[in-house]
Amino acid sequence: MTSTDITTCCSSSSTRRPARIPRDLVSPAADAELATFAKALAHPVRVQIIRMLARKEARMCSHIVDELPLAQSTVSEHLRILRTTGLVQANESGARTSYCIVPTKLARLKALLDAL
Repeated sequence: MTSTDITTCCSSSSTRRPARIPRDLVSPAADAELATFAKALAHPVRVQIIRMLARKEARMCSHIVDELPLAQSTVSEHLRILRTTGLVQANESGARTSYCIVPTKLARLKALLDAL
């Protein structure tokens, strides 16, 4: 990479940065929160699950399993990880559990990424 490449690269990204970023998005706590979200999304299956849930209001675990080439126990573990970050919420109804995205958490993740 030449100095011209670096200048071109860096100058194009500076135009999209907002003039003022809210304090709650640029603190050590916000950095830790973003790292937690990133860790939860660090597996392609969990990204797929988030996309699935974003397309529909809620899905039963069995429906998620039907769309992925994984065992139910594996899908459940991925859902557990997503739940611990708050990105996904479980709603139990008897023996059945449905899962959905928590819109406020997804919005927070997007805001944290935009503040980079």
